[in-house]
Amino acid sequence: MSVTSDQSPTRQARGLSLGGLLRNEQIFLIILLAVLIVGLSLAAPRFMTAENATAILHQSAMVLIVAVGMTMLLITAEVDISVGASLAFASCVVMDVINTTSSLTLGILAGLAFGGGVGLFNGLVVTRLKVNSLIATIATMMILQGGVFLYTREAVQNHHQIEAFSLIATGYVGPVPVPVIIAALLAVVFYVMLNYTLIGRRVFAVGSNPKAARLSGLSPETIKLVAFVVTGILVGVAATILASLLNAGQPTAGRGFELIVIAAVLLGGTSLFGGKGTIAGTILGVLILKIIDNGIIILRWNQDLQIIVPGVVIILAMFLDQLRKGRTDG
Repeated sequence: MSVTSDQSPTRQARGLSLGGLLRNEQIFLIILLAVLIVGLSLAAPRFMTAENATAILHQSAMVLIVAVGMTMLLITAEVDISVGASLAFASCVVMDVINTTSSLTLGILAGLAFGGGVGLFNGLVVTRLKVNSLIATIATMMILQGGVFLYTREAVQNHHQIEAFSLIATGYVGPVPVPVIIAALLAVVFYVMLNYTLIGRRVFAVGSNPKAARLSGLSPETIKLVAFVVTGILVGVAATILASLLNAGQPTAGRGFELIVIAAVLLGGTSLFGGKGTIAGTILGVLILKIIDNGIIILRWNQDLQIIVPGVVIILAMFLDQLRKGRTDG
């Protein structure tokens, strides 16, 4: 019996080429991450300290929490631009409810309910009214940005003495910050769900070919609605951490947050056209963006670059996504 290997010299050369790396996003991202770490370590020795590594992970946590939900949503071929505005509004709700009731549990539940409610609203507009998700969630973002100032004209300050509240953002379990543990647990849950469960297969099926999914007995509208709600609930989780970190609800705190989340998810290889994405890629995308942010600060470069970088990443990620889609369609 003869065995024919497909590892011909031509195939091996193609796999080792830059094009091959770009086709395998995770290998490319790991190499990029390693280059960033080595480069910043040489340029600024204090980059490789335990304290700085912890700071990077801490800064990545809130983005990753929302990004895992956004990954699921983008796989269904939808997007939510309102997550930043919802984050800020929900943080005010969390702080206000805790101040009013002196109950940490009710405050957290209120934040989750608010975020989930925004996700439900977006999902219904997209699936029932058939409004494009980009347009629908931009409209929701505008409603929330104005609505939060009707809800509160200024930051909602902390008027309670619940010590556990501050520990949500600043507490540690051993050497690991609590927000990092929360983000890691959610990443594991979503990794397992998307890769090893029936729900995950349905999410990919709807994003890849909604017509075929419908013929198979699935309801694309229901799955997309669930993805919107789940993303909204995760925004509520991040909002609770944000309120704990700031020790207040800040109406303007989420400005630009949505772009960082989307940039990280797209950089991680999730397709804006749906049907493709991984939690591992999203984690790498978040870490790369946050390491770049950290490097900008350590090297004392102009911090406006922190706003520019996600925009550049989105353009490059969309360009590569278009190339992949073109090769697939061809």
